[in-house]
This record gives sequence, structure tokens and C-alpha cells, in this order.
Amino acid sequence: MRVIATAGHVDHGKSTLIRRLTGMEPDRWAEERARGLTIDLGFAWTELPSGPVAFVDVPGHERFTTNMLAGVGPVPAVLFVVAADEGWMPQSAEHLAALDGLGVRHGLLVVTRADLDDPAPALAQARAHLAATSLRDVRALAVSGRGGAGMTDLRAELDVVARALPEPDPAADVRLWVDRSFTARGAGTVVTGTLGAGTIEVGEELDLGGRHVPVRGLQALGEPVDRVTGVARVAVNLRGVARDRVRRGDALVTPGAWWPTRELDARLTTPAAPGPTPPVPARLVLHVGSAAVPVHVRPLGPDTARLTLAHPLPLRAGDRGLLRDPGRHRIAAGVLVLDVRPPALTRRGAARRRGLELAAGAVHAHLRQRGPVPVRELHVLGFDDVGVPVGEWRFDPEHWAGLARRATEVVAAWRADHPLTAGTPVDVLADRLGVPADVVPAVLGRTGARVVDGHVPAPAALPPAVAGAVAAVEADLAGAPFRAPDAARLAELGLGTRELAAAVRVGRLVRVADGVVLAADAPRRAAGVLAGLPGPFTASQAKAALGTTRRVAVPLLELLDSLGLTRRLPDDTRLVP
Repeated sequence: MRVIATAGHVDHGKSTLIRRLTGMEPDRWAEERARGLTIDLGFAWTELPSGPVAFVDVPGHERFTTNMLAGVGPVPAVLFVVAADEGWMPQSAEHLAALDGLGVRHGLLVVTRADLDDPAPALAQARAHLAATSLRDVRALAVSGRGGAGMTDLRAELDVVARALPEPDPAADVRLWVDRSFTARGAGTVVTGTLGAGTIEVGEELDLGGRHVPVRGLQALGEPVDRVTGVARVAVNLRGVARDRVRRGDALVTPGAWWPTRELDARLTTPAAPGPTPPVPARLVLHVGSAAVPVHVRPLGPDTARLTLAHPLPLRAGDRGLLRDPGRHRIAAGVLVLDVRPPALTRRGAARRRGLELAAGAVHAHLRQRGPVPVRELHVLGFDDVGVPVGEWRFDPEHWAGLARRATEVVAAWRADHPLTAGTPVDVLADRLGVPADVVPAVLGRTGARVVDGHVPAPAALPPAVAGAVAAVEADLAGAPFRAPDAARLAELGLGTRELAAAVRVGRLVRVADGVVLAADAPRRAAGVLAGLPGPFTASQAKAALGTTRRVAVPLLELLDSLGLTRRLPDDTRLVP
């Protein structure tokens, strides 16, 4: 399905065109039909060669501009209507300013009442106004809504527009702006809106203002369906939601996929107008989708501002909206959302610096400020496919480039402060670099280092004082390789638990038991001695053959068992395999 909105001055024939195209009555209220003007949003649809097309018929009267913006906001194309007998009018200008601010590029310019006056002047006038806007390239034609002249051509041109609209992503996260809610007998609360992308299915749960609500039923083009894929006009029957808990401007969204923000940074585009551009007031109304929210505007740069919303909206970078001045009845600026999770502006000059950051690129500023950011968070904020990818994280390129140097510095500092440890623990390195632990191996890969058993290994060298003490132990063991130095001798040499562990780690000594160390080749030499004993031997025989004490012999035999150099038999004797 394709969805197209109408736009144009009041009583220029928008609803008449829709009736001619669809055979349906878009005006929902008796008051609208009695007064001959559209007050609220109307909906109708028809079938074109390219498929079904639904129309959102918006009011043209200035008093109902908010209703008009609620209808135009989520729609990708417009049927812009100008009457031949009246030409360009005030609401024509405001509607065009709104469409230009929203960046709408697809549509048709239709001059109506061609049976009442020459359409050429109105067409030329409208073309002149559209020339400096996003609609400058739309095709144009003249018709008579009441008489029917030109309607066949209009349908053909609408089909061309429908075929040219970008294809929406059916797998996109759902955000359905509610433009109408009501209670249906036997069904409960029903909301309607234009689904821009994504898919809604009966039975799934959507988020409504932080609350998960089940989808009880769906309807599109007047028929019940099990699933709807954007773009589409859709009615959603919600289970367990009271009618007064949902209103126009609320949004049904995929749970966990959107960031409800009350503060955002945006780029502002002011409508083209003769004379100097008036400043953007501090108090305005932000229109996004079908929502209209009072905001405070704080300038950051020549075309950027911080918007503080009266209540949160589910927005992303790249969303478009409008700032409207209801007191002056004008569109003050178009809005392009740059960052929905901006930094606080607390220090002197912070606003100016933020404006410079935004001018250089909002997403890069976001990455620089927050360091590594999860891919999922970037998606929720609207920053997809940015930064340096490292697993499930993304980095600012400059930040990532500097991490390797910093990692080398952290490892060197840790080794200087902890010369006897096995290496720099990964969690320490991650903490000091400000990165997740699972990113550390990728950082180290750029330095030539690696992670072993949760550490960045220290070099196979001992501090000079420790190396000298170990050499003394090795000298003691040279003549009696299985007579381990006692605690007094170790203390005399300054070899405590940490020093001995370091010596074992670098392969200078072997640990036999707590406080019992031998030369690194002691297990191999012991196995050679024991191999010369006839048949299986006892622990006492091994002790005597090795010329050592029971304090050393018993744990040494257990070490040899674990290494496979000896085998213990059921009667507690041993043999060398």
C-alpha cells in the first residue's frame, strides 16, 4: 500500500478530489459535511495499477493546522491542491512550509476548478512558490473535481508517484504515530495511524508509553488482517488499554527499540521568505509524526539548537519535524533530529562548543563523548553503521587509534608497579582504558601483545635482586638437587611467596609444595634416579635414593605422578613407566 496526504488552502477541493478518486467520503463528521470543510483527518483509499493507495485528507483551514500537521507528518507523499479561481492563498503557504520542513519530495501539484477559471495563472503561481522547496520537481496537472475533467490523467499521475516512492523496510522497528483513537463495540480501544515501515502482527506486543500492550486485531483498507507491513494505513485493536489512556500523538513502538527523549539536539531550517529571516522564538510547538509537544529552544549554533520537550517522544537521529509558532500562525523552522541523547550543557561555553561538535557531525561527537558504544544502542539512537566496529561495539576512529598506545603505557606502568606478577590482568587493563574486557584482545592485537589466562604476560625475566636470590638457590641445589632450601634460607635470601611464584613462572624453579622449591629440571632428574631402583619402590626407598627428606620426597613423588613420570600402584608403591 502507498499513502498520500492532501495539502492546500481551505475549500480548494481536496476532499472533492478524494471522493472522485475513491468513491468514499473522507469527512468523518456530520459537522464537516454540513460546513463543507474538513475539520479533522479523513481517510479513503482506491486501487491503482501499482496497487492500493490510501489518502489522508487534511483540513485546510488555519484553525485546524494542528490537525493538518498530524496527518502530513508520517506520510511520504502529498497531493498539493490549488484552486484555479483563487490561486495561491495563506494556507497554501503554511502547508508548503510544513511539507518543505519535513523534507517531503514526492507528490503532485493539482490545480482544481479548471472548469471555473483558466488554470494556467494559478499553476504558474504555485510553481513559483514550490521552486525553492523540496517539492520543486513534482509534476503538475489541472482537473475539475466536480465535473470530472482530468481525473483519468490524475489517476495515471498518482500511479507514477506511487511507483516512485521508496520501498519501506518490512523488518524495521515499528513506530505507529496515533492520529485517532476510539472505542469499537465488542472490540475495545482502537487506534489508527500511518505505518511508515516495519510489520505489525496480531498477537504481538507493542510498547505504548512504557507499557507493553497486546495487539488484539488489525484492519487495513476496511478489512481485518493478521499482519500489516508499512507503508500502510492501519487500525489496531489494543487489548487491556482504556480509551482515555491513548490519544493523538502517542506512538505504538517495538519494545526496547526506541529512546523516549525529552531533550534533543537538532538542525533547524527556516522557511524561505522575503526579507531578513526572523529569529526562532524560545517557546514553540514541536510537531513530529502526529504529536504536537511544547518545547523550549536553546540555540547552539547558526542552524542548531537544543530542544527541551514538555514530555518524552520516541525519536531517533534523522527524524524530521516542525517547529510552529501558534501565536503567529506560522512554521518557524523545519527540524532534523541530530542526537536524542545529547550531553548536558553545564559549563560556561558548553552550548557554543556543542554547536561546533554538531557542525562536525553529531554521531562522531556522540562516540567521542561516550567511548565504546554498543551497536544496539547506536541503532536505537538512529546512528547505524558508524564508527570502528569491534565485535558488538563501535569506537570513534581517533579514540580507537589511540587505544593501542595507551594500552602499551598501561601494561608498562603495571609491570613497573608489580614486577613479580604473572602479567597485567585484563580487567585492570580494560578499566584503565575505559573499554569492555572483551575488546582488550583486539586492542592488544595492534601492539603485538596477547592475552593468556586472563593476563597480558610479563616478560620472562626477574628483577635483578630476585634473579640474584634465585641464582643462590640454584647454586645450593647444584650439589644436592633434592634438598630444598628451608624457610630460614629462603627468608635469608629475601624470597617470599611472590618472589618464588615469579621464579616458577619464568621457569627458573619448580614448586613442589608450599614453601618447597627445587631447580626447574628436578622432576626429570628425579625420574632418572628412581628408574635405577629395582622393581616397584616405596616412598622411603625413593627418599633414600634421592638423598632428601620426607618433607620433599612425598610431594615430589605426587608431582611426578601428576606429570606421568611415575605411576602409583594399588599397594602405594611406585614404578617408573
